[in-house]
Amino acid sequence: MARMIHSMIRVLDEAASLAFYETAFGLKVADRLVFDTFSLIYLSNDEQTFELELTVNHGRTKPYDLGDGYGHLAVSVADVDAEHARLTKAGLAPLAVKDMACGERFVGRFFFITDPDGYKIEVLQRGKPGRFI
Repeated sequence: MARMIHSMIRVLDEAASLAFYETAFGLKVADRLVFDTFSLIYLSNDEQTFELELTVNHGRTKPYDLGDGYGHLAVSVADVDAEHARLTKAGLAPLAVKDMACGERFVGRFFFITDPDGYKIEVLQRGKPGRFI
């Protein structure tokens, strides 16, 4: 079977992105590959093996057009309200916490936060104990 290992996003300001992802999700540089025209920076934490790959194109000065096809990244947390409060205190401006249900079934609670390049990240709490959604 195949196993998901990373997702890649292009970022304009490496320092701003590294600071955001470390503050928001505890992601730190796991590996860095520097090529002539671009760098690949792999971020991870002790919670999983899945990595976020940041691609920095050297010399780029204008923001990327995310278009209308980008969805979002998602992370799961044990206490969405505590994470919302922590990210608010850190000045990262998360949107309001919302409840999600499908008919009578409670699915979970979530909010979105936006990184320095405009990528949306969903922060959600498990719908049932021990189950990630």
